[in-house]
Amino acid sequence: MAEMKPNSVPPRIHEVRRTDTPSGVTHVRAAHPDRFTVVGNHLVQHPVLSLTAIGLAAHILSLPEGAPVDIRSLAERFPEGRDRIAFALRELETHGYLRRVRERTESGRIVTRTYAHHLPVQVPAVPVVPAVPAVPGRVAAARARGPVLRPSRHEPSASREDDQGADRAEPPPERVSAGPPVPPPVPPVPPVSEAPVTATAPPASARRTARTAPPRTPAVDTPPGPRHDKAVMLLASLRRTDDRLTLSGSDVYRLAPAVTAWFDVGASAATVHHTLTARLPTALESPAALVAYRLRSQLPLPLPASAVSAPTGVRALARPHPLQECEGGCDRVFRAPEPGRCRDCRASGADAA
Repeated sequence: MAEMKPNSVPPRIHEVRRTDTPSGVTHVRAAHPDRFTVVGNHLVQHPVLSLTAIGLAAHILSLPEGAPVDIRSLAERFPEGRDRIAFALRELETHGYLRRVRERTESGRIVTRTYAHHLPVQVPAVPVVPAVPAVPGRVAAARARGPVLRPSRHEPSASREDDQGADRAEPPPERVSAGPPVPPPVPPVPPVSEAPVTATAPPASARRTARTAPPRTPAVDTPPGPRHDKAVMLLASLRRTDDRLTLSGSDVYRLAPAVTAWFDVGASAATVHHTLTARLPTALESPAALVAYRLRSQLPLPLPASAVSAPTGVRALARPHPLQECEGGCDRVFRAPEPGRCRDCRASGADAA
Protein backbone atom coordinates (compact mmCIF):
# COMPACT_ATOMS: atom_id res chain seq x y z
CA MET A 1 0.00 0.00 0.00
CA ALA A 2 1.14 3.52 -0.71
CA GLU A 3 2.12 5.75 2.20
CA MET A 4 -0.56 8.27 3.21
CA LYS A 5 0.56 11.89 2.86
CA PRO A 6 -0.25 14.15 5.80
CA ASN A 7 -1.32 17.06 3.51
CA SER A 8 -3.81 16.14 0.88
CA VAL A 9 -4.11 18.01 -2.39
CA PRO A 10 -6.92 20.59 -2.22
CA PRO A 11 -9.83 19.96 -4.54
CA ARG A 12 -9.86 21.86 -7.80
CA ILE A 13 -12.37 24.64 -8.33
CA HIS A 14 -13.76 24.21 -11.82
CA GLU A 15 -15.02 27.81 -12.08
CA VAL A 16 -11.47 29.20 -11.61
CA ARG A 17 -8.85 28.71 -14.27
CA ARG A 18 -5.37 27.55 -13.34
CA THR A 19 -2.50 30.08 -13.43
CA ASP A 20 1.23 29.77 -13.23
CA THR A 21 1.35 32.11 -10.21
CA PRO A 22 1.81 30.02 -7.06
CA SER A 23 0.36 32.73 -4.74
CA GLY A 24 -1.32 36.14 -4.81
CA VAL A 25 -4.59 37.21 -6.28
CA THR A 26 -6.42 35.29 -9.00
CA HIS A 27 -9.10 37.21 -10.85
CA VAL A 28 -12.44 35.58 -11.44
CA ARG A 29 -13.68 37.81 -14.22
CA ALA A 30 -17.26 38.17 -15.34
CA ALA A 31 -18.97 40.42 -17.85
CA HIS A 32 -21.16 43.23 -16.50
CA PRO A 33 -24.01 43.93 -18.89
CA ASP A 34 -25.32 46.77 -16.65
CA ARG A 35 -24.73 48.53 -13.32
CA PHE A 36 -20.96 48.98 -13.60
CA THR A 37 -18.53 51.89 -13.28
CA VAL A 38 -15.29 52.43 -15.20
CA VAL A 39 -12.52 53.45 -12.79
CA GLY A 40 -8.97 54.09 -13.93
CA ASN A 41 -5.95 52.32 -12.48
CA HIS A 42 -4.38 55.70 -11.82
CA LEU A 43 -6.95 56.07 -9.02
CA VAL A 44 -7.35 52.58 -7.59
CA GLN A 45 -3.54 52.04 -7.67
CA HIS A 46 -2.58 55.54 -6.56
CA PRO A 47 0.74 55.44 -4.69
CA VAL A 48 -0.10 58.29 -2.28
CA LEU A 49 -3.84 58.22 -1.61
CA SER A 50 -5.11 56.33 1.41
CA LEU A 51 -7.39 53.34 1.09
CA THR A 52 -10.28 55.35 2.52
CA ALA A 53 -9.80 58.06 -0.09
CA ILE A 54 -9.58 55.54 -2.96
CA GLY A 55 -12.75 53.75 -1.84
CA LEU A 56 -14.58 57.04 -1.32
CA ALA A 57 -13.56 58.22 -4.80
CA ALA A 58 -14.81 54.98 -6.37
CA HIS A 59 -18.12 55.40 -4.52
CA ILE A 60 -18.51 59.01 -5.68
CA LEU A 61 -17.76 58.04 -9.30
CA SER A 62 -20.51 55.40 -9.14
CA LEU A 63 -23.19 57.85 -7.98
CA PRO A 64 -25.68 59.47 -10.37
CA GLU A 65 -25.74 63.18 -11.15
CA GLY A 66 -27.00 65.33 -8.31
CA ALA A 67 -26.43 62.77 -5.53
CA PRO A 68 -25.43 64.36 -2.19
CA VAL A 69 -21.74 63.85 -1.37
CA ASP A 70 -21.38 66.14 1.62
CA ILE A 71 -19.74 64.98 4.84
CA ARG A 72 -23.02 64.46 6.67
CA SER A 73 -24.56 62.30 3.93
CA LEU A 74 -21.42 60.18 3.56
CA ALA A 75 -21.15 59.71 7.35
CA GLU A 76 -24.73 58.42 7.43
CA ARG A 77 -23.97 55.99 4.60
CA PHE A 78 -20.62 54.55 5.82
CA PRO A 79 -19.39 53.53 9.29
CA GLU A 80 -16.37 55.86 9.07
CA GLY A 81 -16.76 58.99 11.13
CA ARG A 82 -16.95 62.54 9.88
CA ASP A 83 -13.28 63.21 10.58
CA ARG A 84 -12.02 60.35 8.39
CA ILE A 85 -14.44 61.23 5.59
CA ALA A 86 -13.45 64.91 5.71
CA PHE A 87 -9.76 63.93 5.61
CA ALA A 88 -10.37 61.63 2.59
CA LEU A 89 -12.23 64.40 0.75
CA ARG A 90 -9.33 66.77 1.34
CA GLU A 91 -6.94 64.11 -0.03
CA LEU A 92 -8.97 63.77 -3.23
CA GLU A 93 -9.18 67.56 -3.52
CA THR A 94 -5.41 67.88 -3.11
CA HIS A 95 -4.62 65.31 -5.85
CA GLY A 96 -7.11 66.73 -8.36
CA TYR A 97 -9.89 64.11 -8.19
CA LEU A 98 -12.38 66.40 -6.46
CA ARG A 99 -13.21 70.09 -6.57
CA ARG A 100 -15.74 71.84 -4.32
CA VAL A 101 -16.95 75.26 -5.48
CA ARG A 102 -19.46 77.59 -3.84
CA GLU A 103 -21.87 78.90 -6.49
CA ARG A 104 -24.93 81.14 -6.49
CA THR A 105 -28.11 79.79 -8.05
CA GLU A 106 -30.64 81.77 -10.07
CA SER A 107 -32.79 82.23 -6.98
CA GLY A 108 -29.84 83.83 -5.14
CA ARG A 109 -29.10 80.87 -2.88
CA ILE A 110 -25.47 79.91 -2.33
CA VAL A 111 -24.77 76.18 -2.68
CA THR A 112 -21.64 74.02 -2.68
CA ARG A 113 -21.23 72.12 -5.96
CA THR A 114 -18.86 69.14 -6.03
CA TYR A 115 -17.08 68.25 -9.30
CA ALA A 116 -15.77 64.65 -9.44
CA HIS A 117 -13.00 64.23 -12.07
CA HIS A 118 -12.52 60.79 -13.59
CA LEU A 119 -9.03 61.95 -14.60
CA PRO A 120 -7.00 64.04 -12.15
CA VAL A 121 -6.65 67.71 -13.00
CA GLN A 122 -3.78 70.01 -12.27
CA VAL A 123 -4.41 71.76 -8.96
CA PRO A 124 -3.05 75.33 -9.04
CA ALA A 125 -0.48 75.96 -6.40
CA VAL A 126 -1.38 78.61 -3.85
CA PRO A 127 1.38 81.24 -3.67
CA VAL A 128 2.78 81.72 -0.23
CA VAL A 129 3.01 85.42 0.64
CA PRO A 130 5.62 86.14 3.30
CA ALA A 131 4.37 87.99 6.33
CA VAL A 132 5.44 91.64 6.37
CA PRO A 133 6.04 93.14 9.81
CA ALA A 134 3.92 96.12 10.70
CA VAL A 135 5.91 99.34 10.10
CA PRO A 136 4.54 102.68 11.36
CA GLY A 137 5.20 104.33 7.97
CA ARG A 138 3.39 101.64 5.99
CA VAL A 139 0.48 101.60 8.43
CA ALA A 140 0.11 105.35 8.05
CA ALA A 141 0.23 105.07 4.24
CA ALA A 142 -2.39 102.30 4.28
CA ARG A 143 -4.65 104.40 6.50
CA ALA A 144 -4.23 107.36 4.13
CA ARG A 145 -5.30 105.24 1.12
CA GLY A 146 -8.51 104.19 2.88
CA PRO A 147 -10.13 100.82 3.52
CA VAL A 148 -9.76 98.05 0.93
CA LEU A 149 -13.06 96.35 0.07
CA ARG A 150 -12.76 92.58 -0.30
CA PRO A 151 -15.49 90.31 -1.72
CA SER A 152 -17.41 88.19 0.73
CA ARG A 153 -16.46 84.55 1.11
CA HIS A 154 -20.05 83.49 0.37
CA GLU A 155 -20.35 85.49 -2.86
CA PRO A 156 -18.67 84.68 -6.20
CA SER A 157 -15.82 87.01 -6.99
CA ALA A 158 -16.74 87.46 -10.67
CA SER A 159 -19.32 86.24 -13.17
CA ARG A 160 -18.87 85.17 -16.78
CA GLU A 161 -19.75 88.66 -18.06
CA ASP A 162 -17.01 90.06 -15.83
CA ASP A 163 -14.53 87.54 -17.27
CA GLN A 164 -15.41 88.52 -20.84
CA GLY A 165 -15.03 92.21 -20.10
CA ALA A 166 -11.88 91.84 -18.05
CA ASP A 167 -9.76 92.89 -21.05
CA ARG A 168 -11.72 96.12 -21.42
CA ALA A 169 -11.46 97.01 -17.75
CA GLU A 170 -8.85 99.46 -16.65
CA PRO A 171 -5.90 98.00 -14.75
CA PRO A 172 -5.91 98.68 -11.03
CA PRO A 173 -3.65 101.50 -9.87
CA GLU A 174 -0.30 100.40 -8.59
CA ARG A 175 0.37 100.87 -4.93
CA VAL A 176 3.10 103.29 -4.14
CA SER A 177 5.42 101.93 -1.52
CA ALA A 178 5.89 104.20 1.41
CA GLY A 179 9.26 105.64 2.17
CA PRO A 180 11.31 105.06 5.29
CA PRO A 181 9.31 105.37 8.49
CA VAL A 182 9.27 108.83 9.99
CA PRO A 183 9.27 108.86 13.79
CA PRO A 184 6.39 110.86 15.24
CA PRO A 185 7.27 114.16 16.90
CA VAL A 186 7.81 113.96 20.63
CA PRO A 187 5.48 116.36 22.47
CA PRO A 188 7.22 118.74 24.88
CA VAL A 189 7.05 117.80 28.53
CA PRO A 190 5.24 120.51 30.52
CA PRO A 191 7.17 121.90 33.48
CA VAL A 192 6.23 120.57 36.87
CA SER A 193 4.27 123.14 38.81
CA GLU A 194 5.34 123.66 42.40
CA ALA A 195 2.00 125.13 43.44
CA PRO A 196 0.35 123.31 46.33
CA VAL A 197 -2.23 120.73 45.32
CA THR A 198 -5.68 121.65 46.57
CA ALA A 199 -8.22 119.00 47.38
CA THR A 200 -11.25 119.17 45.08
CA ALA A 201 -14.74 118.25 46.16
CA PRO A 202 -16.11 114.98 44.82
CA PRO A 203 -18.62 115.22 41.97
CA ALA A 204 -22.32 115.42 42.65
CA SER A 205 -22.90 111.85 41.40
CA ALA A 206 -20.41 110.50 43.94
CA ARG A 207 -22.04 112.47 46.76
CA ARG A 208 -25.49 111.24 45.70
CA THR A 209 -24.25 107.63 45.64
CA ALA A 210 -22.73 108.06 49.08
CA ARG A 211 -26.05 109.33 50.47
CA THR A 212 -28.16 106.55 48.95
CA ALA A 213 -25.78 103.67 49.77
CA PRO A 214 -26.84 101.64 52.82
CA PRO A 215 -24.63 101.91 55.90
CA ARG A 216 -22.17 99.09 56.24
CA THR A 217 -20.71 97.79 59.46
CA PRO A 218 -16.99 98.62 59.56
CA ALA A 219 -14.73 95.62 59.87
CA VAL A 220 -12.83 96.31 63.10
CA ASP A 221 -10.34 93.79 64.38
CA THR A 222 -11.65 92.98 67.84
CA PRO A 223 -8.89 92.04 70.27
CA PRO A 224 -9.33 88.68 71.96
CA GLY A 225 -11.44 88.98 75.07
CA PRO A 226 -14.49 87.58 76.82
CA ARG A 227 -16.89 88.97 74.23
CA HIS A 228 -14.77 87.67 71.37
CA ASP A 229 -14.54 84.19 72.88
CA LYS A 230 -18.31 84.23 73.51
CA ALA A 231 -18.93 85.15 69.86
CA VAL A 232 -16.62 82.37 68.65
CA MET A 233 -18.40 79.78 70.79
CA LEU A 234 -21.82 81.00 69.57
CA LEU A 235 -20.84 80.69 65.90
CA ALA A 236 -19.22 77.30 66.41
CA SER A 237 -22.31 75.93 68.19
CA LEU A 238 -24.74 76.85 65.38
CA ARG A 239 -24.33 73.38 63.88
CA ARG A 240 -25.98 71.88 66.98
CA THR A 241 -29.23 73.51 65.87
CA ASP A 242 -28.84 72.73 62.14
CA ASP A 243 -26.08 70.70 60.51
CA ARG A 244 -26.16 73.00 57.48
CA LEU A 245 -24.81 75.87 59.61
CA THR A 246 -21.42 74.20 60.03
CA LEU A 247 -18.78 76.93 59.66
CA SER A 248 -15.07 76.54 59.13
CA GLY A 249 -12.51 77.96 61.52
CA SER A 250 -11.59 80.84 59.23
CA ASP A 251 -15.27 81.80 58.80
CA VAL A 252 -15.87 81.68 62.56
CA TYR A 253 -12.99 84.04 63.34
CA ARG A 254 -13.94 86.29 60.41
CA LEU A 255 -17.57 86.66 61.60
CA ALA A 256 -16.78 86.94 65.30
CA PRO A 257 -16.37 90.78 65.22
CA ALA A 258 -19.87 91.10 63.70
CA VAL A 259 -21.35 89.06 66.58
CA THR A 260 -19.40 91.21 69.05
CA ALA A 261 -21.10 94.28 67.52
CA TRP A 262 -24.47 92.75 68.48
CA PHE A 263 -23.25 92.30 72.06
CA ASP A 264 -22.12 95.94 72.12
CA VAL A 265 -25.64 97.22 71.34
CA GLY A 266 -27.13 95.14 74.17
CA ALA A 267 -28.27 92.00 72.31
CA SER A 268 -28.03 88.71 74.18
CA ALA A 269 -26.56 85.47 72.91
CA ALA A 270 -30.05 83.96 72.67
CA THR A 271 -31.17 86.83 70.44
CA VAL A 272 -28.21 86.39 68.11
CA HIS A 273 -28.70 82.61 68.01
CA HIS A 274 -32.41 82.98 67.16
CA THR A 275 -31.65 85.52 64.42
CA LEU A 276 -29.12 83.23 62.75
CA THR A 277 -31.09 79.97 62.97
CA ALA A 278 -34.73 81.04 62.39
CA ARG A 279 -36.47 80.65 59.01
CA LEU A 280 -33.57 79.05 57.16
CA PRO A 281 -34.02 78.57 53.39
CA THR A 282 -34.62 75.10 52.01
CA ALA A 283 -31.53 75.15 49.77
CA LEU A 284 -28.62 76.49 51.79
CA GLU A 285 -25.47 76.56 49.68
CA SER A 286 -23.23 78.97 51.61
CA PRO A 287 -23.91 79.11 55.37
CA ALA A 288 -21.11 81.63 55.96
CA ALA A 289 -22.66 84.08 53.46
CA LEU A 290 -26.10 83.70 55.07
CA VAL A 291 -24.72 84.31 58.57
CA ALA A 292 -22.72 87.33 57.40
CA TYR A 293 -25.76 88.82 55.64
CA ARG A 294 -28.04 88.43 58.68
CA LEU A 295 -25.46 89.85 61.07
CA ARG A 296 -24.95 92.84 58.80
CA SER A 297 -28.54 93.58 57.74
CA GLN A 298 -30.41 92.85 61.02
CA LEU A 299 -28.08 94.61 63.44
CA PRO A 300 -30.39 96.34 66.02
CA LEU A 301 -29.96 99.86 67.33
CA PRO A 302 -28.44 100.34 70.80
CA LEU A 303 -30.83 100.58 73.75
CA PRO A 304 -31.73 104.11 74.95
CA ALA A 305 -29.78 105.37 77.97
CA SER A 306 -32.90 106.67 79.85
CA ALA A 307 -36.64 106.95 79.51
CA VAL A 308 -36.29 110.56 78.29
CA SER A 309 -34.51 109.41 75.14
CA ALA A 310 -37.30 106.92 74.37
CA PRO A 311 -39.52 107.72 71.35
CA THR A 312 -42.74 109.66 71.86
CA GLY A 313 -45.71 107.47 72.77
CA VAL A 314 -43.55 104.62 74.11
CA ARG A 315 -43.80 104.16 77.85
CA ALA A 316 -40.57 103.09 79.53
CA LEU A 317 -40.79 100.16 81.90
CA ALA A 318 -39.97 101.32 85.49
CA ARG A 319 -38.07 98.96 87.75
CA PRO A 320 -39.84 98.12 91.07
CA HIS A 321 -38.51 99.57 94.33
CA PRO A 322 -36.35 97.35 96.51
CA LEU A 323 -37.79 95.48 99.48
CA GLN A 324 -37.45 97.31 102.82
CA GLU A 325 -37.94 95.99 106.38
CA CYS A 326 -40.30 98.01 108.50
CA GLU A 327 -38.56 99.92 111.31
CA GLY A 328 -41.77 100.20 113.37
CA GLY A 329 -41.32 96.72 114.88
CA CYS A 330 -44.07 94.95 112.95
CA ASP A 331 -41.54 92.80 111.01
CA ARG A 332 -43.25 93.56 107.76
CA VAL A 333 -41.50 93.86 104.38
CA PHE A 334 -42.61 96.45 101.88
CA ARG A 335 -41.26 98.12 98.77
CA ALA A 336 -39.98 101.65 99.07
CA PRO A 337 -37.16 103.68 97.58
CA GLU A 338 -35.66 104.27 101.07
CA PRO A 339 -35.75 102.43 104.42
CA GLY A 340 -38.56 103.44 106.86
CA ARG A 341 -41.86 102.31 108.30
CA CYS A 342 -44.68 100.62 106.49
CA ARG A 343 -48.03 102.22 105.77
CA ASP A 344 -49.83 100.74 108.82
CA CYS A 345 -47.12 101.80 111.25
CA ARG A 346 -47.15 105.31 109.83
CA ALA A 347 -50.94 105.46 110.17
CA SER A 348 -50.93 104.18 113.77
CA GLY A 349 -48.24 106.65 114.74
CA ALA A 350 -50.24 109.48 113.29
CA ASP A 351 -53.37 108.36 115.23
CA ALA A 352 -51.40 108.14 118.49
CA ALA A 353 -50.09 111.63 117.95
